Amino acid sequence: MKESMQALRPYEKEDTLKQFLQYDRRVLRFYCLWDDSDSMFGDLREMVLHYFLADDTIEIREIIRANVGRDAVPMFLRRQKLPKEPVSTLQPGRMTGRTVLNVFGPMGHGGRWILDSLKTGAVHINYYTDADLTIGSVINVWGRKFLLFDCDEYTKEHYQTKFGVNDFQPIKYKSDPGQPKPREIPPYNGFGSEEDSLCSCLGLIPKPPKHDFIKFMEKDRHGLDSNVLRFMAKMDSDRPIDHNRHFIISYFLCDDTILVYEPPQRNSGIIGGKFLERSRIKVPDGSGYYSSRDLFIGAHVEFLKHKFIITDADEYAVYYIEKNNKEYLQANVPIILSKLREITDKHLEDVRSFFAQADPQDSGYISYDNF
Repeated sequence: MKESMQALRPYEKEDTLKQFLQYDRRVLRFYCLWDDSDSMFGDLREMVLHYFLADDTIEIREIIRANVGRDAVPMFLRRQKLPKEPVSTLQPGRMTGRTVLNVFGPMGHGGRWILDSLKTGAVHINYYTDADLTIGSVINVWGRKFLLFDCDEYTKEHYQTKFGVNDFQPIKYKSDPGQPKPREIPPYNGFGSEEDSLCSCLGLIPKPPKHDFIKFMEKDRHGLDSNVLRFMAKMDSDRPIDHNRHFIISYFLCDDTILVYEPPQRNSGIIGGKFLERSRIKVPDGSGYYSSRDLFIGAHVEFLKHKFIITDADEYAVYYIEKNNKEYLQANVPIILSKLREITDKHLEDVRSFFAQADPQDSGYISYDNF
C-alpha cells in the first residue's frame, strides 16, 4: 500500500454515516413563538423550527404574514447545531475533535504522535437534541427565548415511537378575538349615486360599482323591443296648480332605472321637460328599490317625496306585462278570476238578482249602460 493511502495517526473513529443513512430526509417540525414585545415596535413573531435528524441541526424560518411591514426574509436562523447556552467565539484550534500531545520526531515519515484520551482542555458544548424539544418547552436561540406551542403529525409519530410521549396538546397563545364589530356605513351624503358613495366607503381607492352585464345585454334595446315600460301618471297633491300636470314615467329594464318626464303645456305656468334624472329610486321605507312589478295602472308611487298615481300605460308596456304575467300578478288572469270569485261568492244572491233584472229575456247579454 502506498504511503499516501495509509490512515493518518493518531486515528479516532467517529461514525456519523449510520445516523445519516437512518434519518436522512426526516425532519421534525415545531411551531414556535418569539415574544419581542419588550423592544421598540416589537410584537409576537411566529416561527417554524426544523430539526434535522440526520445530523442534529436546527434551522428556524419566520412566518411572514401579509401587510405586517417586515421584509420578506423568512430565514431567521440558518441550519446549524444550536447550543443550549450561548458561547463566545472560540479561538482557532480550540474546537477540535481530538487533542494531540507530545509531538516529537521528524516531521513526516518517522514522527510519533500521542492522542490525549482524557481530552484535557477540550471544549464541551451541549447542543439541543430531539429529546430537548417538546411542546411547551422554551429553548434559547442565541439569547432569544422561543416557546414551542405545536408540531406536525410526523413529529408526533416520532415522539410516540421513540420517547413514548402521547400528550401533544397545543398551547394557545392568542387571546380570543371575539366577535368583529360590524362595519358602520355613513349615511348617504347626496353626492352622486348611492352606489358610488358606498364604494368610496369600502376601500381606500374608490372603484366604480359593478353592474349586471348579462342582464344589461338581455334587456337592452334591440330591434323593435325597446325594453322600456312607459306609464302615464298624475301628481297626487292637494295644490290646485298640480291637478292638471301630467307625467311620463319610463322604467328601463336593463338597469332598473326610472326617468320621469313632464310634457310642456302652454299657458300652464310650469316649464316642462325632465322632472327626474334617470336613476334607481328607493321605496319610501328604504327597504329596497322600485322594480317593474311596483308599476301598474292604479299604483300609488312616491319618488323623492313626490307622490304620483299611474293612470295609463303605453301599448308596449301592456304587451310586455301580459306576456310575462307570471312575474306581474296584476296581469295574471287566473289570479284575477280567483279574487273575483272570492268576492262574488260572498254576494252570490245579489249578483244573480242583478243579472236577472238586467236581462229579463235570459239572452245571456246585458248592455254596457246597464252594467
